[in-house]
Amino acid sequence: MRSAELARLLPGVFQAPPKLGGRLRALLDAMEGFHAPDEAVLAELDALFDPRRAPEGFVPVLARWMDLDLPVTTGLGRLRELVAAGAELSQWRGTARGLLLFLSTATGRRDFELDERVPGPDGMPRPFHICVRAPTELRPHRALLEDIIGREKPAAVTYELHFQEPGDPGPASR
Repeated sequence: MRSAELARLLPGVFQAPPKLGGRLRALLDAMEGFHAPDEAVLAELDALFDPRRAPEGFVPVLARWMDLDLPVTTGLGRLRELVAAGAELSQWRGTARGLLLFLSTATGRRDFELDERVPGPDGMPRPFHICVRAPTELRPHRALLEDIIGREKPAAVTYELHFQEPGDPGPASR
């Protein structure tokens, strides 16, 4: 608030021009200075809740609010994208589509493969077991990928995570 706006909030006796001088003017100017930082924050309040515009330190807070408190080792930009996609990720939670969407959003890669018919030792598909194939370049982010798979797969499902070069059929298909 400007000092003139603050002066209008004073009782009428203090608003008279001859009375509004010296110490009172200095007090109003100081109050204007105290309000300035808060008003700047309020003017940009919508940016705090937009994961793409929020300050770096606030993005992890937004992630926790969205239940996305993960060891995102792929960078702050990926965490911002996860928070932005939070509603859609929640909608597809527990599905193959949701798992692949989550992995893609967290890493920026679209070349994940999900095999829901993993053959067992007898050659028959193993019930309630999936195999996720990730690009070899994501091996340093294994903890993140395992955390995502563990959170997003249905509770009774077991999984394997394999890293492979593009075009490699992976161990589950051999």
